[in-house]
Amino acid sequence: VEAAQARGLQYIAITDHSQRVSMAHGLDADRLLAQWESIDQLNRELGDSFRVLKGIECDILEQGGMDLPDEVLAQADWVLGAIHYGQQQSLEQITNRILGAIKHPDVDAIAHPTGRLLLKREAYAVDLQAIMNACVEYGKALEVNANPARLDLDDIQIQHANQLGIPIVINSDAHSTDGLDVLRYGILQARRGGLSPKCVLNSQPLEAFLQWRQTRRARHPKQD
Repeated sequence: VEAAQARGLQYIAITDHSQRVSMAHGLDADRLLAQWESIDQLNRELGDSFRVLKGIECDILEQGGMDLPDEVLAQADWVLGAIHYGQQQSLEQITNRILGAIKHPDVDAIAHPTGRLLLKREAYAVDLQAIMNACVEYGKALEVNANPARLDLDDIQIQHANQLGIPIVINSDAHSTDGLDVLRYGILQARRGGLSPKCVLNSQPLEAFLQWRQTRRARHPKQD
């Protein structure tokens, strides 16, 4: 929080990995709920000066479905769906996994949607047009990952998403306080894609950001 405030931010979402990402000590349901209790306490101490959102970068499992129970995800302020494993699957498999996450009522956005690592790993096979069409249908956002190794989405994909009216979030993908400094690269990437601040959800005041999520959830409620 201190590092975010020092950089002029008004709010921040804590989105640790879920349990499937064992190499990063991903959180299971119990550890995540304990973290959220700590965030609630911190927000009480912070008052109106700053807000910490309770989030999770929840893995989209190889067989489909999310890495944490629905009743846990429903308690989050912000849920990213992400693929980290099974990246060698077919285009159809990976696309269907992401489409399933987009249809999940508590998933807000898809993180690093093509999975590329610059100079290290090509994007996985995915029908990005189908992903964007589903984001429009279900009112979901796409991430621009500001890590210089990712910059995913790229500028052309950002421009296309914007033409479809898909909200973008710029994520530092920070694994340390110093990692917040890479946000500038995400902003530059968004500008390359032709975005203005009004196109980026987390460039908006907290109230507007939360209103977008509330409106999205009201338009696409859970199905019995």
